[in-house]
Amino acid sequence: MGIATFLIILLFLFKHSAPVEPFDVRQHLSTVSRYGAVKDIADRTFVPSNVPDGCSPIHLNLVARHGTRSPTKKRMRELDKLATHLELLLRDAKEQNLSLKKVPAWLWGWQSPWKGKVTGGELTDVGEVELYHLALRIRERFLDLFNEEYHPDIYTIKATQVPRASASAVAFGMGLFSGNGSLGPGHHRAFAVTSESRASDILLRFFDCCQNYKDFKKSQGPAVDELKEPIFDEITAALRKRYGLNFTKQDTSSLWFLCKQEASLLDITDQACGLFSPSEIALLEWTDDLEHFILKAYGKSLNYQMGVPLLKDVFESMEEAIKAKEENYAPHSYEKARLRFTHAETVVPFSCLLGLFLEQSEFEQIQREEPLKYPPKPPQKRNWKGSTVAPFAGNNMLVLYSCPATSSSKYFVQILHNEHPIPMPGCGNSDLCPFDVFKERIVAPHMKHEYHAVCNAKLEKPEEKPTKSDL
Repeated sequence: MGIATFLIILLFLFKHSAPVEPFDVRQHLSTVSRYGAVKDIADRTFVPSNVPDGCSPIHLNLVARHGTRSPTKKRMRELDKLATHLELLLRDAKEQNLSLKKVPAWLWGWQSPWKGKVTGGELTDVGEVELYHLALRIRERFLDLFNEEYHPDIYTIKATQVPRASASAVAFGMGLFSGNGSLGPGHHRAFAVTSESRASDILLRFFDCCQNYKDFKKSQGPAVDELKEPIFDEITAALRKRYGLNFTKQDTSSLWFLCKQEASLLDITDQACGLFSPSEIALLEWTDDLEHFILKAYGKSLNYQMGVPLLKDVFESMEEAIKAKEENYAPHSYEKARLRFTHAETVVPFSCLLGLFLEQSEFEQIQREEPLKYPPKPPQKRNWKGSTVAPFAGNNMLVLYSCPATSSSKYFVQILHNEHPIPMPGCGNSDLCPFDVFKERIVAPHMKHEYHAVCNAKLEKPEEKPTKSDL
């Protein structure tokens, strides 16, 4: 083969090979991922449905997580302890005349960015912007739904009593109704956000009120830690060798937490995150995803069965919208959107109730209430990623369409996850599902579960603990 021919072949392969995307740690932070970094990561092999001509949206349900938040007080104290221990490690290494050439400069004298802060967990400026702009995009996308004058019965806004959730609702409402009021230069308007007591909110904080779930979560904690332990052992050993410092597993855990906080909240990716290789980041991300899967998602049917009151509320709002359409209710007299602002512990189980991020066979398993296999460990690919399922401001929208011109069904439900159409295994992997099919295949199987029976009745048998052999 001549050199010219060889070069031509190389050029052809280069032009037609799939581009390798650079590794961006901000897309690998599990549920600590910022919305803007991950919202457009979608399954590129999935082709969304075209909404049929003549269809129009008549109702929208939104279940959204709060926006980017600051660390909680407990986690801020953990970072203060990390600073103290890093100082001790460096001093010990210096006293032992160990080589410090490999030690990153930022470790010397490092202090937590949140040192001295006495409050935590609040919505950040970035979080406010996330929800504000989400509202602007939703309003622009569904002009027919948001073209009416505001009334709390037409646009229902609910949030949990946790301040970061209610603040997210306010930021969203300011975007949704901006320009439609008489307050200030932005022409804002007042709007209502309602909440239930944290002690009895089975719609948006069902996990807080479910005793069986709290018992299950507490019992599984040590077993989940045991599953994660080999990864932390491996990475801790690698860090010791790489930097010449006697890191502990707790150091590795705290440095991973710091990496997530720095990258997501401060856009710093070359300090704590820079200590780890991309493959180590992927493994640490997987340990977080594994924990969420077992304790909040498909790892146990109780995790999502307790969310049935929310699914029921969503479905009943659709039925009410259909009734208003069928009976020709007067304009401005019925609800057009029900907007909820809550937590990852709500969004994740709700996504499971809808059967999202599953293969067809897995959907049939959860219908039989069978536990699913755990997400495969990197470098294997997986559907279940916390950064996609429930990042900060992560959301599910269920849009109800009226389609009088179609022969198959008068009403359709479309699910948008993080604003993108997503396949429903319960509806033949389509993102657009006839209402009756949605009711029969996705909603009805869960309706046999009553919240208080699921959450407060004594479990008939002891819970099985996950083991390493399950991986």
